[in-house]
Amino acid sequence: MPTDLSAIWLRRILLANLVAEVGIVVTGGLVRLTGSGLGCPTWPRCTEDSFVPVEGQEEGIHKVIEFGNRMLTSVVSIAALLVIVAIWKFASDRPQLRRLSLLPLVGVGLQAVIGGITVLTGLSPVTVALHFLASMVLVSFSTYLLYRVTQEGDGPPTAIVPNAVRWVAYGVSSVAALVLVLGTIVTGAGPHSGDAETPRFDFDVRSVSWLHADAVMLFCGLVVAVLVAVHVLDVPRRVRRAWLAVLGVTLLQGLVGYTQYFTGVPWVLVLIHMLLASLLVVTVTWAALTLRERA
Repeated sequence: MPTDLSAIWLRRILLANLVAEVGIVVTGGLVRLTGSGLGCPTWPRCTEDSFVPVEGQEEGIHKVIEFGNRMLTSVVSIAALLVIVAIWKFASDRPQLRRLSLLPLVGVGLQAVIGGITVLTGLSPVTVALHFLASMVLVSFSTYLLYRVTQEGDGPPTAIVPNAVRWVAYGVSSVAALVLVLGTIVTGAGPHSGDAETPRFDFDVRSVSWLHADAVMLFCGLVVAVLVAVHVLDVPRRVRRAWLAVLGVTLLQGLVGYTQYFTGVPWVLVLIHMLLASLLVVTVTWAALTLRERA
């Protein structure tokens, strides 16, 4: 096992990787909300002749926003590489983790490819949605890796709650995924899909918004059910804190969602909504993992 100092560095690197994954979601949202998705109109270059924006480029400020988001991919890639190095160096006696450490870098590579396809297809709402959802998967996995390294051993998992509670928790995770998918459809059909010429989903925004809200209400009910259960059962305090965090982020996310709906969907609130979506994935993943123990 790693020494105290190496454990600290390992935890910091894994946390930095998670923060970078959340950060690129926010900057990606900024690209879309400002209509900068084609600020660099080709890929992997920014223009036909240059990898970086050039003076006089007709895309104006949008080229800077889009190029900045592309550059953050390099930061995320470096963080993923550091995860591999840190785990192989500081947790060399945990072969399971050594294999898992490769996945963030693989995910970043796949994300870069999806991003390129998104640009080359003229910001198709399907590829844009896939790009965001893939980021949510990476955020969830980065959270999982942080938890596995810092909170668990490598023994077989043992449930610390009854099966009924675990199944409700599985429901929380499944409905959370549904909420995210519906959220991408709402955005892809709404005013913040890009500029006026950006393709959109052919759905009624009001209808899909309320469908999204209904899914959120179901999600809230399931979260409350798990929270009540872990307060009744004899479980460690960390389990209750984790599920309280899920409820807190959920309520804040709902407040922002309804506020943006009734205030004309200002893009700043949409960006906050995307940040909170990432934090919700973090808290749900972490809370679900607290329902088990590994020796």
